[in-house]
Amino acid sequence: MVRVVKLAAAPATLNLPHRSRTKELPSPPMSDQLTNDNILAALSSVKDPEIGRDLVSLGMVKDVLIDGSVVDLTVELTTPACPLKATIESDIGDALAALGATTVRVDWASNVKRTFGGPAADLIPGVKNTIAVASGKGGVGKSTVAVNLAVSLARDGARVGLLDADITGPNVPLMMGTQGAHVTGSGGKPNPVVSHGVQMMSIQYFLQADAPVIWRGPLIHSAIAQFLRDVEWGELDYLVIDLPPGTGDAALSLSQLIPLTGAVIVTTPQEVSLLDARKAVAMFNKVNVRTLGVIENMSGFVCPHCSEEHDIFGSGGGEKIARELELEVLGRIPLEPAVRSGGDAGVPITSAQYPGGDTTAAALALREVARTVAGRVSVLAAPVTVGSGAI
Repeated sequence: MVRVVKLAAAPATLNLPHRSRTKELPSPPMSDQLTNDNILAALSSVKDPEIGRDLVSLGMVKDVLIDGSVVDLTVELTTPACPLKATIESDIGDALAALGATTVRVDWASNVKRTFGGPAADLIPGVKNTIAVASGKGGVGKSTVAVNLAVSLARDGARVGLLDADITGPNVPLMMGTQGAHVTGSGGKPNPVVSHGVQMMSIQYFLQADAPVIWRGPLIHSAIAQFLRDVEWGELDYLVIDLPPGTGDAALSLSQLIPLTGAVIVTTPQEVSLLDARKAVAMFNKVNVRTLGVIENMSGFVCPHCSEEHDIFGSGGGEKIARELELEVLGRIPLEPAVRSGGDAGVPITSAQYPGGDTTAAALALREVARTVAGRVSVLAAPVTVGSGAI
């Protein structure tokens, strides 16, 4: 997508890209300062707000074209879900205006970097980043957050997978509208089920509709290992993993099997949820998995009749636990009936298929959370600066 920044008023010929069929209009005069070297030098002062380093050293500036006082360039973002495009675009405009540019056209591209390597990563060779969505207890909307995180990232243009690691209580197929679907594949390698732009795998795709899974720990570990190793995931920017509640077999298996980029902890504001969320963070610390931050779900309910906000589950819980554990609050999701109805209908509220979803407070909050998480992952994937270079 191309974004155009008009930097200053200019003579009529500068704002007329149309060329006559019989006579070509002369190109506007080029500023003496608008050279490729000067542009790159100017953009070396523009920083990626998330990573905190300049666009040029990060290799984000591509294909600079100069036509008089008009500059076209491509910025290769570290994620298509970049939350701060507008800030980057404004800073680029300001930097090039100082060189005499009157119009800057920015074309956005993206190249998501991988956050891990090593032998353990060979289990999922095409996956660049893994994000575990966890909670200390059930009933806090963890699966709802995981589903909408995946759908939102895919909607922004990322290649996304969603692994339902809740082997004994899988909910992802229902919430993604794939209840009753079964996997297909050849050579013993199943293909993911695809819905809302997301590739998915769940134990439910191998079962009859209401068949229970009554398994002990070793079988759960084996199932998760097979979902990671044997599924044809292909190339993914993000694999979102919906963990079961608590700190049991699934979370431990994941941390042993693959490198996890980080974990997102979902909680409600009430104290009993915060108590268990603390345990989830402590568990990830013990297995050397970083916690990306806390998402406070069901943070408040706005009455549709009186427009007053009611704190049904309390208030400030997310901020409280984040402060105690030196974590970041990634977002607050208000309590809205549309979130529940969308999940029950198999059309997540962040999906483009959800009618009016882009206007609801919960959908907007979830979209922003997804972009914030993507930004945090980009920071982790950025090359480390050593002296004047990077590795």
